[in-house]
Amino acid sequence: MNADIHERALRLIDAWHVEGISTPDRVWLEAHLADCEACAARAAATERVIQAVRRNTIAVDPALVSTTQARVRGQARAMQENQSRLRAVWISCALSWILGALTAPLLWQGIAWIGRRLELSQAIWILAFTLCWIAPASLVAAFAAWKYSDASEAARTRRH
Repeated sequence: MNADIHERALRLIDAWHVEGISTPDRVWLEAHLADCEACAARAAATERVIQAVRRNTIAVDPALVSTTQARVRGQARAMQENQSRLRAVWISCALSWILGALTAPLLWQGIAWIGRRLELSQAIWILAFTLCWIAPASLVAAFAAWKYSDASEAARTRRH
């Protein structure tokens, strides 16, 4: 139990400086640091390192900073666009599967009826059903791959 308390304290010390911690955790940590010299020393050492890093300044060309900021913003916009496109693709896929499952029995009956009317062998009309089932998804996948390759080529061209 005692090792768990110290481990928790060390995790909270690190988290406090990186992402912040909740008020109850901060209250617990401050109380623990008041009682535990080892954890208090670790907290003090961590604070000294952070202060030393903050004191070191690095001169950076303002043009580099603005270029980097512009690229980061552009990348963030591209990621948002991709995320919205991906959401639309997932919704489309879900609808496609639902509609496919609902219409499969009708398609099967229709192709079987045509196969019997034209006196085709069962293997041929089963193949026709399979092609009708696969063709729309295959066409969409080919179109998406084509558009993706165009987008990738445009992105490569913009970078150079």
